Amino acid sequence: MASSSKMEATGKDDEEELARFDDFTLASSWERFISEIEAVCRLWLADGPKNLLVIAPQSASGVVLDAPEASKLLSAIAIALSNCSSLWPAFVPVHDPSRKAYIGIQNMGTVFTRRFEADRIGSQVPVKLMHLEGLYELFVSKFAFTTLDVSTHLFKVHFTMKLTYRTLPYDDDDNDVDIQGADADITESGGTPRGDTRNKAQWDDDCPWSEWYSAEDPIKGFELIALWSEKMVENSLEMAELENASPHEAEKWIVFPNLSSHLVDDSRENIMGFSSQLLLLVNALDMSFEAQFMEDFVSVEKSGSDNLKSSMVIPPPTVLDRVLKDLFHEGVESPDLTKAEHKSSRAIKGAPLGSLFAQFCLHSLWFGNCNIRAIASLWIEFVREVRWCWEESQPLPHMAASGVIDLSTCLINQKLKMLAICIEKKCQLSEDYQDSIESKVATPIEMQEDILIQEDSSHMQTPTEDFDGKRDSPLTANGLYNSGATVSRFSTEPEDAVVCADQKPSDGIRRGSAGVVGNMMLLNSHQNLHAPFTQDAPLMTEDMHEERLQAVEAFGDSFSFSAQLEKDILSSDMSAFKAANPDSVFEDFIRWHSPGDWVDDDIKESGVSRSHAAEGSKDDWPPRGRLSERMSEHGNSWRKIWNDAPALPASEQKPLLDPNREGEKVLHYLETLQPHQLLEQMVCTAFRASADTLNQTNFGGLKQMTTKIGQLYLTMASTLKPLQSNRLFGDSEIIEDVRRLCVVFEHVEKLLTLGASLYRKFLQAPRLREAIFSDYYNFYLPKMGTGSVGGDVHKEFDSKQQVRFHERQVLANMFTPPTANQSWRKVLSMGNLLNGHEPILREIIFSTWDRVSGNHYAASTSRGYEQEIETYRMYICGTSNDLQVALSVASCD
Repeated sequence: MASSSKMEATGKDDEEELARFDDFTLASSWERFISEIEAVCRLWLADGPKNLLVIAPQSASGVVLDAPEASKLLSAIAIALSNCSSLWPAFVPVHDPSRKAYIGIQNMGTVFTRRFEADRIGSQVPVKLMHLEGLYELFVSKFAFTTLDVSTHLFKVHFTMKLTYRTLPYDDDDNDVDIQGADADITESGGTPRGDTRNKAQWDDDCPWSEWYSAEDPIKGFELIALWSEKMVENSLEMAELENASPHEAEKWIVFPNLSSHLVDDSRENIMGFSSQLLLLVNALDMSFEAQFMEDFVSVEKSGSDNLKSSMVIPPPTVLDRVLKDLFHEGVESPDLTKAEHKSSRAIKGAPLGSLFAQFCLHSLWFGNCNIRAIASLWIEFVREVRWCWEESQPLPHMAASGVIDLSTCLINQKLKMLAICIEKKCQLSEDYQDSIESKVATPIEMQEDILIQEDSSHMQTPTEDFDGKRDSPLTANGLYNSGATVSRFSTEPEDAVVCADQKPSDGIRRGSAGVVGNMMLLNSHQNLHAPFTQDAPLMTEDMHEERLQAVEAFGDSFSFSAQLEKDILSSDMSAFKAANPDSVFEDFIRWHSPGDWVDDDIKESGVSRSHAAEGSKDDWPPRGRLSERMSEHGNSWRKIWNDAPALPASEQKPLLDPNREGEKVLHYLETLQPHQLLEQMVCTAFRASADTLNQTNFGGLKQMTTKIGQLYLTMASTLKPLQSNRLFGDSEIIEDVRRLCVVFEHVEKLLTLGASLYRKFLQAPRLREAIFSDYYNFYLPKMGTGSVGGDVHKEFDSKQQVRFHERQVLANMFTPPTANQSWRKVLSMGNLLNGHEPILREIIFSTWDRVSGNHYAASTSRGYEQEIETYRMYICGTSNDLQVALSVASCD
């Protein structure tokens, strides 16, 4: 019992002794807190410098309001960073949130620690701190004794200053509102935002696109940074002198363009240009397959869905009249259609810039916001105006009534060209008919006077060689040749009805002669061979050529049928030749019209061709030669045509081109054109005309821009090729390709606008212009899909360019002196003016350096470890209403 009792007592003592044992291996709450911070710091270190190292509480204010608590938190962070062997500084937000104040600490890897303190004055800054002298004294007060008079002592302080200037915007805002309001009224009414509706001069008034829209200046202004490199300052007086220094005394100038928002992001809001309207035109093309005639889109009863009626508004008649007036009544001249063309422009089967259909397409882009109903109504009125010109025999505006039909253009442009020529021919026919009526009632005396005048003019005529060498110009690929001289069938010449001096009494009357051809002589009469005035070959459009080709294929024998098709032309030429050379024979016509079918025997015998002079000599007459095998074979069609052709000058022949018939065929084509066929040609023409318009822009010959424009034309040619065949039939894949082409066009248009703006602003500084454009071009390449893979397409454009000394004046001229109304824009009253402009931001750095040895500051050179460190550093930036100060102090702890 006793032993057992003793044992129980002993067990109780052991339990009491164990209960009083303290285990010092467990971490305290402070240590656990540091450990948790250390874990977070290691995660930050793994992420790299992507996240700023700011420690903020998850409170409503986001700052540590209690100063002791902030110091304790900062100490814990410093220990954690030291355990991680990190040299990153850590900051803790303190005080009121509006002050944006911080305290921080940094382990410098040695015995030194750097502490930070930052604060902000967010209200009116004291006058003393608005001047360099006061800021200098503020910095000195951080390390000088408070009993010292700072102004009387010398302190070697390192000083660096950075001043940022910004050009004034192009407002005033009131004027901008008026202009925007005017444009808005025009747009709402469905009209074209033309340049002549603006009351204020715009930056792009002289740009080629200003006729159709006003582009926002992609450059809102420039920021100029003037840098003063580090220098030693010893007193406040030197700071006062620096405050009066001109920015031209700065060691370095750096310029940074302030770009419009749509150049640095993908925002397309309120952006008006060719690309945006071309996209609307493509949408209209997509809807054009829903109806068979253009009238169906305009008619309320026949138009498709209710959505088509409600969302697609037709502009009022006043707007329609204004567009038609611009097309038909203000521009009757025929412009030079080649001056604005790019070398690759003809690869796009559209209408040339400046032509009537091209102007119609450009107007359509802005008419009623380019919806299918608005386009249909404009097209119907357009065709009515064209018919009016035809019926009233008025010249077709923007279309030359001479020349050939360019088959590389769209079919509508070819038809309008044909109609312009037909109108001109019809007017000539009417004039000739009127002249013939007047000539019939002329008196005999007047007729005798006319004959005398003609005889005098015939004696004054001299032989010319203009026709020599032209007589063998080919007409077709099948061996037919054009005559040496051509003239309109309506022309009359003094040689008509006049007997030439070298004719024999038995000769007929020579009519329709255009002059002697060199020294060529007629074979039978030994008279000079005269070239006749001939009719122009009848013009044909692309569809007429296709019909002819189909007929050739149907007949099988292409040559014989081709010769049959050319029979009228050949007969006309032969008749004119007979009239100009009454004593001529078939061989004479061949020698002039198709010399390749005349075999000269002298060439065959001696190998030397006789000249025309030798041919005409009396000692060697007639010339020895013969017809070719083709022309001498039995039943030759040319000889049969020659035998049947009467001797008639071109002015008396039946016209090869019937203007009335061909003109009506053109009108029928335009009036019955199916919607999708019209829209296909409109899309091709609108792209070509828009690109040709932009191609006239003067951008200073930027190489990247020139290359990009050339690539755009090639891309347009390949993408629009399916539309040129008129066999689209609503292929959605092709439509989507054209929509993507609009995006490519937008990229080029945006770059071109920037290039034009830079050109106007840096006429005297081409290097700077090219450098800024190159920076933006490289920044924008990934957005165009042509940059390097993996590039960050969302980064901000922050490229800056250093300004050379000879370029500084160009930048300074952009800072025009502010007016009295702009004086309120001054934000800082601290001097350093640039043409009256205050800097919008000042950044100043004060610093002091000391040598250290071992663990202490060194007053003199020591044998041991020695280095120089920045002991005090103050960074100051801001304006008169927002001044921020940051101080760092290095100490040995």
